[in-house]
Amino acid sequence: MPLSEVRHVCLTHVHLDHAGAAGHLVERYPQLTVHLHVDGAPHLVDPSRLVASTRRTFGEAHDRLWGEVLPIPADRIRVWRPGEKGPLPWLRAVASPGHTAHHVSYLDETTGTLVAGDVLGILLHEDAPLHPATPPPGVDLVAWDASLTELAAIGPERAVWSHFGVHAGVQARLAEYRDLLMQLVRRVAAALATGPAAAREDAVRFDAESRDRLRPHYGESVDPYFDAFSAGTDYAGVRRFVEKNPDWSSPGPR
Repeated sequence: MPLSEVRHVCLTHVHLDHAGAAGHLVERYPQLTVHLHVDGAPHLVDPSRLVASTRRTFGEAHDRLWGEVLPIPADRIRVWRPGEKGPLPWLRAVASPGHTAHHVSYLDETTGTLVAGDVLGILLHEDAPLHPATPPPGVDLVAWDASLTELAAIGPERAVWSHFGVHAGVQARLAEYRDLLMQLVRRVAAALATGPAAAREDAVRFDAESRDRLRPHYGESVDPYFDAFSAGTDYAGVRRFVEKNPDWSSPGPR
């Protein structure tokens, strides 16, 4: 379908790798309406704080990765609030916080397909293990665990990973991802217990280990991916959560 025939853009969240081009699309295609969580909408009407936050995370790579982020006029946005229907008659919005507080997944009720955004992490190849999508600053492992429980109860037949592709076997991936997140939070907590320097060193190891773990499935393309989206950044998001929640104890595997 050409973009000139598309009427609705449903965003899972406002991180720039998901929503950064939305302003350009709205400017070019006057028929488009953008749907997203009510808490994310202000960041698209005025993206200045969002851009500043992304610059803090990605530094000099920001402009190369995202370019200019255009604001979206408020009258081109339709907000969704938890508990409401929508955004479309056949498309069910499901609040799925954890990656960020305003994250929403969408269930196509005609096919049983879940548009997962980042709630199920990163899947670079259908046979590859999952990788955590946990950059700072909004990671909440308590909310994420609850989101995975709700999605498991819904039982989608397949899911769309924004990074990357459409894959079946969702229930197994849900369980795998829950365990992966809890393993990482326990790893980060153990490193922090030794000291900040140990945590910094462990973040570097985690990036190297992540590349090695996925290379057999993705070949040398894994390095450009992690050069842009460092696994050390994912480590940092979990570290921030652990530092903010020092008394929280991650549950074991289910």
